[in-house]
Amino acid sequence: MVVASQVSPGAAGAPEMARGPIDAARQAAGDPVQQSSATVAQLVGRTLAELGVGHVFGVVGSGNFEVTNALRLAGVPYTAARHEGGAATMADAYSRMSGLVGVVSTHQGCGLSNAVTGIGEAAKSRTPLIILAADTQAAAVRSNFKIDQDALARSVGAVSERVHSPATAVADTVRAFRTARNERRTVVLNLPLDVQSAPAAAQAAAARPAAVADPQPVRPAAASVRRLAHLISAAERPVFVAGRGGRNARGELLALAAHAGALVATSAVANGLFHDEDFALGISGGFSSPLSAELIQGADLIIGWGCALNMWTMRHGHLISAGTVVVQVDVEDAALGANRPIDLGVVGDSALTAADALAELLTLQPVPAEKYRTAENAAAIAGSSRWNDVATPDLSGGGRIDPRVLSRELDTILPADRIVSIDSGNFMGYPSTYLKVPDEFGFCFTQAFQSIGLGLYTAIGAALARPDRLPVLGAGDGGFLMGISELETAVRLELPLVCIIYNDAGYGAEVHHFGAGAESGGGPAVDLSTVTFPDTDIAAIARGFGADAVTVRSVADLEAVRAWLQERPARPLVIDAKIASDGGAWWLAEAFKGH
Repeated sequence: MVVASQVSPGAAGAPEMARGPIDAARQAAGDPVQQSSATVAQLVGRTLAELGVGHVFGVVGSGNFEVTNALRLAGVPYTAARHEGGAATMADAYSRMSGLVGVVSTHQGCGLSNAVTGIGEAAKSRTPLIILAADTQAAAVRSNFKIDQDALARSVGAVSERVHSPATAVADTVRAFRTARNERRTVVLNLPLDVQSAPAAAQAAAARPAAVADPQPVRPAAASVRRLAHLISAAERPVFVAGRGGRNARGELLALAAHAGALVATSAVANGLFHDEDFALGISGGFSSPLSAELIQGADLIIGWGCALNMWTMRHGHLISAGTVVVQVDVEDAALGANRPIDLGVVGDSALTAADALAELLTLQPVPAEKYRTAENAAAIAGSSRWNDVATPDLSGGGRIDPRVLSRELDTILPADRIVSIDSGNFMGYPSTYLKVPDEFGFCFTQAFQSIGLGLYTAIGAALARPDRLPVLGAGDGGFLMGISELETAVRLELPLVCIIYNDAGYGAEVHHFGAGAESGGGPAVDLSTVTFPDTDIAAIARGFGADAVTVRSVADLEAVRAWLQERPARPLVIDAKIASDGGAWWLAEAFKGH
């Protein structure tokens, strides 16, 4: 088997999916898979290592002990999480930020069910991920670990695969890897205990897995490209919105936009793709600044590049004005028009489609057009396309800091070379919009399932994928406390992780939504005791885990953060920020109305 070198992501960006080398040290020590006592579990671990998985995360029990150690012996780094849910989202974030297939290792039954929320998030996000799930023997019908793991995986959108026998173990593993990497799917690879412990077939143990060819990008049909070029040529105010599927197309999209006179924006998951571009509007949707929203609403052509154009990115369609032409480019036909009516759907890779469209546009419009790229718009974008530049009242006082002031200050204090991860909740727009990121590999947004509590897991996985950057987490108190067991993991890994906790002592989204009438004087008082809690000293809890911590009630308290950054110790810093109420985040108010 010919194996390409595994490339570590550098400061300029992360690589595409790659295959990694076999650990030579393991061969020098004697490969147990080559011995007569080799088991299927060892063979599966070796096969995945040779195919090039990047990192394995898990909680080890009797059912997955041997396969996890086989991966480690083959040179795949392993991180022990405190909960399988944490392991799943760590692996998800690692894969998104590294460009390599991540692996989760779980015990049968309860180990897999513990990981289901993280698996669902990864599946909905089309993260290339493999969950190595031990499974009970087919004959163990009364085992207390017995569940229908195939159905459980499929229920959250993952692909279920299985190692069927010693003779098919390599082929089954290769199939799972190919599906994960080339189809960008989350795959649960079930490993029945009796098959795991069986001797590996002699021929399979001696063989190397067949090489898995790199995925080939989908070239769009010429007729679709011509229609797209004509629509661009006819438009006066075009806007490009790049999503997850456009993250590989920065150069091509910017070249086409410059010739077309288009402004550019991203969905939340592609935040940072157009970093420091003069005509970039930032995130399209609920996180848009007033100016960016106004310019997107003013477009007469909106093109989504690998972007779902869903309720979040288009504000339930409010960013699309009457008469605006809408185009969607995606590698899957089923995605076209799935969330809203479109005038043209193009099946194709974003980079190839943009390059082909530019070539066609040159025949229609040889000279670059100004269109939406006016000097007036350039000046406006430079001055107020980011929330940092938008004047807002300071609500600080009474021992609480305005979350916008907090976020602005931290944006100037924290190093620019950062990787920001976001939990879900009322607070989430502040770190997403105020903390600038250097590129699309500087922002990790595990929000497809809209589950709170994934943020800390996300930050750990992202940090391991990009050790060259300062990891930063934005989380609410509810989500952080939900997943706080993994703070021990971050301490154990000696990660200099900055955790910004927007602490309002409650589930803020629900507080503001259900209490909105009473707050505005338009309705009776509502009992919010189900979503509010006593103030918690999160800083003290963090210190108990071995992290550094500071309580922030005013801008002056942030001097402790500056001091910590100067020292940069090999342990996390938890910022327990007691935040003032903003009356409810506008992006979540829109979301609740949509539901």
